[in-house]
Amino acid sequence: MDVFLNPDIWAALLTLSALEIVLGIDNVIFLSIVAGRVPPEQRNKVRKIGLALALLMRLALLGSISWIAGLTAPIVTIGGYALSWRDVVLGVGGLFLIYKGTMEIHGMMEGGLHAAVEGPRLSFASAITQIVILDIVFSLDSVITAVGMTDNLPVMVAAVVAAVIVMMFAAGPIGDFVNKHPTVKMLALGFLLLVGLALLADAGHFHIPRGFVYSAIAFSAVIEALNIIVRGKTKSPSQPK
Repeated sequence: MDVFLNPDIWAALLTLSALEIVLGIDNVIFLSIVAGRVPPEQRNKVRKIGLALALLMRLALLGSISWIAGLTAPIVTIGGYALSWRDVVLGVGGLFLIYKGTMEIHGMMEGGLHAAVEGPRLSFASAITQIVILDIVFSLDSVITAVGMTDNLPVMVAAVVAAVIVMMFAAGPIGDFVNKHPTVKMLALGFLLLVGLALLADAGHFHIPRGFVYSAIAFSAVIEALNIIVRGKTKSPSQPK
């Protein structure tokens, strides 16, 4: 009972939950892009499986904090650069995001903005495989952030579960919105490229504050929202004077 009455515990839980939700934006956007490439009747299933795997991976990593700490230990030093397994995972994840984003943008540019929305080109198994790969990267980033903020395991677990629950409610509407608006999908792909570069920078021990990354995408999202509103008004019939 004393735990529930401790304001420091509640402050840590609220702060970490908010941070985990923000970090989950990457996961939701990638999930929306991948789910949009499978047949419509399978999209909801892909989202649920993807988020369930994300939750399981985060909880599994939280349950092996000592192993997580070992991932940051250098495995080899090259010219003053200490390479760790965390760097390897983040680097591979960053390269995969850049590759995925580039290929999606290429497909949209070659076939027109609406081409990537019309025909799904991913099998269910392929979609789940891609989601698993990025879940590993995003989960590692999320858990390392949680471990760095508090040493209270129940607080970390509660924050991660709360963030994934929010992502479950947000994934469907965000995915439908992204697939409905091709220019928004292009913006989301640009965001994935930006996140991929940030992960590569982290792997190279050059940290880009995530606040800069999210501020840039938030500004772009606001501008795109205004563009959507303007386009909607332009298409609507003119009112008689």
